[in-house]
Amino acid sequence: MDRLDNTIRPYAWGSTTALPRLLGTEPTGEPQAEMWMGAHPGAPSRTGRGTLVEVVDAAPERELGPDSVARFGPRLPFLLKLLAAGAPLSLQVHPDLTQAKEGYADEERRGVPATAPHRNYKDANHKPELICALTEFDGLCGFRAPQRAAELLDGLGVDSLKPYVDLLHAHPEEAALREVLTAILTADPDEMARTVAETAAACDRLGGAYAPYADIAHHYPGDPGVIAAMLLNHVRLQPGEALFLGAGVPHAYLDGLGVEIMANSDNVLRCGLTPKHVDVPELLRIVRFEAGEPGVLRPEAGPDGEEVYETPTDEFRLSRYVLPAGGATHDLTLTTPQILLCTAGSVRAGEHELTPGTSVFVPSGEKAEVSGTGTLFRATVVA
Repeated sequence: MDRLDNTIRPYAWGSTTALPRLLGTEPTGEPQAEMWMGAHPGAPSRTGRGTLVEVVDAAPERELGPDSVARFGPRLPFLLKLLAAGAPLSLQVHPDLTQAKEGYADEERRGVPATAPHRNYKDANHKPELICALTEFDGLCGFRAPQRAAELLDGLGVDSLKPYVDLLHAHPEEAALREVLTAILTADPDEMARTVAETAAACDRLGGAYAPYADIAHHYPGDPGVIAAMLLNHVRLQPGEALFLGAGVPHAYLDGLGVEIMANSDNVLRCGLTPKHVDVPELLRIVRFEAGEPGVLRPEAGPDGEEVYETPTDEFRLSRYVLPAGGATHDLTLTTPQILLCTAGSVRAGEHELTPGTSVFVPSGEKAEVSGTGTLFRATVVA
């Protein structure tokens, strides 16, 4: 197995302290948002044999296993991250596989440069993802029932929100959510900025259920995404709890540290809370206007102490081991590729001693015995 040297991405929304605290390093004062573990060309992990992209490209079937290559192609199908949010991320959705293929092909056909700020599809893959909390973790996930969203907006007493309240009351669920999101994202920018300012002041004054939106407005003054965010469920995960984000589900992470795993894709369509491009027509084509509860996941007990976060996607499978002092050695050998990440304590994986924030890549079929005292996350594909 290969010890991984991973890149930390300094996105502006990143926490300045969460990753240094986990890693046992001194904060630099700069945001440290995400640590990437995998073979994504944007920031591939480095090994003693070269980057993980180079390692996989040199011998896909040996590194990934023939079954994984047959199903997902000659690349690592997932990307694992440590995500440390100190401010809200953009409100966003991801396409399904068919939409991604069609969107990518269309932009390629039209000659939209890969680096263009208005480019929606960076690749032809979908991007289901799972976030598992290591600390208390706040996020937004999926639409509230229109009636509940109307009550939340109406409770602010802001006159310019009344048309949205009326829309939420006046139509069937899917049509109501579609019409109100369309109205928010296409409103006159100056009028919307005034509405957001009044909304932020009311959220500050009322607190309670409105407190998360006051904080969002503080970070994104005048952004229509502040109003759009109030259409979504607010959820607070406790350590060990997780959220699965499927295609078309609007979401945003607000605050906290977590382990994130996703299909190996960069496809994001933004709804707001961002200075970046928002393609409203394409966004409305991708969003699933379905209300429902966020569906918090808790790990299910598997064999040999493994705790599995079950999801409907095959590109990744996330599980964890909480290893007690004096516990037995666990054999984690699989015919699929794995990344093992320590998040607490000290865990021995083969010849490698893992401390919080350190990880190894285990090729298909490679012997993988672990022992020690701590918490170990295992990322692989569904066999």
